[in-house]
Order: sequence, then C-alpha cells, then structure tokens
Amino acid sequence: MFKIKTYNAISSKGLNRFERERYEVSSESSTPDAYVLRSHKLHGEAIPQTLRAVARAGAGVNNVPVDDYTKAGVVVFNTPGANANAVKELVLAGLLLSSRDIVGGMQYSQSLNHMTDAAEMGALLEKEKKRFAGNELYGRTLGVVGLGAIGSMVAEMALALGMNVVGFDPALSVEAAWRLPSQVERMENLQSLLSHSDFVTLHVPAIEPTRHMINSEALQSVKPGAILLNFARDAIVDAQAVVDSLDAKQLGMYVCDFPEPCLLDRNDVLAMPHIGASTAEAEENCAVMAADQVKDYLENGNIKNSVNFPAISLSRAEGYRITFVNDNVSGVLGNVLSVFTENDINVVDMLNKSRGDIAYNIIDIEQQPSEQLLAAITEVEHVIGVRALG
Repeated sequence: MFKIKTYNAISSKGLNRFERERYEVSSESSTPDAYVLRSHKLHGEAIPQTLRAVARAGAGVNNVPVDDYTKAGVVVFNTPGANANAVKELVLAGLLLSSRDIVGGMQYSQSLNHMTDAAEMGALLEKEKKRFAGNELYGRTLGVVGLGAIGSMVAEMALALGMNVVGFDPALSVEAAWRLPSQVERMENLQSLLSHSDFVTLHVPAIEPTRHMINSEALQSVKPGAILLNFARDAIVDAQAVVDSLDAKQLGMYVCDFPEPCLLDRNDVLAMPHIGASTAEAEENCAVMAADQVKDYLENGNIKNSVNFPAISLSRAEGYRITFVNDNVSGVLGNVLSVFTENDINVVDMLNKSRGDIAYNIIDIEQQPSEQLLAAITEVEHVIGVRALG
C-alpha cells in the first residue's frame, strides 16, 4: 500500500483519486511514499528515505528545495495550467479596475450613507460621476511577459476584448508557441515590449533569471502612464523600483497580488491578498492533477510535469517494471543492463531520459525481480535509487 502525506488543505476531489484499497492518505505518515502540498515550506525538513515524489498543487515550487530533492532522487511535480483560468479572470479584473476608477466610485457611493433621499442621492451621483471616468480597453495594447499556459490564455482573452497584444518570452517552448494566438506580435526583448504597451502583465516563474526582472533599469523603458500587473510572483518585481517609477509619474499604476508595506496607502496601487488561484475550481483542478501525476509515477513510473526530472512515459507491457535514477554520466545504463544479463533476465522494453545532472530509466522485464537483483542494481556506481513496480 502506498502512503501519501498531505500538507495544507487539499481538495477532497483530488484526494479521492487515491483509491483507499491501494493508498493510505494522512497528514501524519512518518514513512510516506509521496507528499501532496500547496504552500507548506519544506526547506530545512529532513527527507524521509521512503519518499519518492512531491506534488505541489500549484505552479510555483519555491516552497520546495528542489535541488535537495533531486540529489535524493525524489521527483518534484507541479500542476502548470490547472489554475490558469482563475488567474486569467483575475487579470481581467485587474485590467478593468485599473482602467476605470471602479474602486474609487464604489468607495464614494458607500460614503453617502448619511443621505436618506434616493432622488437627492441620484442627482449627486450624476453630478459627481465624472470624477471616476476612465478609459476602455478596446484598442489598447497589452504586453504579455511569459507566454505559457496562463500568458497564452490572457493573450487570447485580450484579443477577444479588442485589444492589441504583444508578447515576450525568451524560453517559449514549441508546445506553447502552437497554443499562442497568431495575432500576438512577438517582441524581441523586454524593453521593446515595455515601450509599446499600455498595460503589461507578468506570467513568468520565480526563478533566479527572473528575479527583479522588473527593476529600475527596466522601468525606464515603460511607456509613460502604463499600467503594470503582476499576478505571477512577488520576486519578479522590485517593489521599491515600482514605487519610485510611480512617484516619477512614469508608471501610471501597479496592480498586484502581492502587497508589501511600501505599496500600501497609495491611490496608484491596487494590491490584492494572494487570491490569484483562490477559486474552488482552481483548487480542485490542482489537487486532481497533482494526485493523478503522483499515482502514475508510483504505479507506472511515468513522469509528467516534473520540475526536476525528465518527462517520460512508457506503456505497460506484460511482466514487471523496474525504474532507477542515476547521475547523468556515461556508462551507467550499460552497467545496469549487464546486471540483467548476468542474471539471465530478458528486457522486454525500456526507455531512458535525462535532464541536467539526472537520468531516469524505465525497464520492463519478463520475470519478477528478486531482492538480490535490485540490490545489485543499487550497487552500480552513480545509481541513486531503484524501484520495482508490480
């Protein structure tokens, strides 16, 4: 029986994917095969020897020390795209709230609670509504930085609203390129996008190359009065640089999901409390995707949406399956295959993939592997971990 340890509140729709006759799901397990978590920070926590996988129900994995888990041979999964629609809709809200003074207008209406005459109130509102006039999105240019699952959906939404869309993504994958609407104009660099855009929305991961990518230098290229939206990660933006740009009247407004002290009490900042993926649907989608990925790995050895291991999938053949992780150096696979030869075991099918310093292998064999065989594979130099799947 596989043991799944949960952190945080994981949607029951996801946890129900683990059949009770095959899985034990608990928040207390001391010998887990896998973790399923949301925002719980694993930094500084010991890695159990039994652990084989970590699934983050969300896109970001900054709460997981990925390098440590990679060295231990533990696959780290995320769920890209599962919360994309929720974030896309909040970006739309940010665009509307920043282009028209909806918040100011609502606050003004609420301030009239001393009035008792509806006709008098109506006349006053008609007189004062010009204070809250704004602009339409139609015909404006939206710059999308990061054209992955969320960025491409935001681009498509903006086009449907009649906006012009320009995009920049130095790491655009072939899959993402196919998903991207053809009307999106590709920019060669960030500075070019910033200078062309009335609105700029960020959808890149929080990794070292993107840390403070929006900084004082980048903001010098911003089109005067442009509105910056950040529903990705706080680390992508240097908040103090944004404040300085707002004070200089270069940047027109900042809309984000990551409040910081320097951003508060400003009329030109709309800061939301980390609610980008806070919908029932998004939490369910993330939990279901995380659970399915963990199941496929534990049961079949297949890997999809890992941030540290290669994507790999091999259909199950009759017989038995062995998987092993090794340092990505030459000769390891050959040495392991020689173990099979020495034990007179026929390999039915196999697949080998690598990513960075790690290599991962799926091997189907005709007969049930013995403990001696698994021990012999484990002893091969540079092999990190071995599993036998029924």
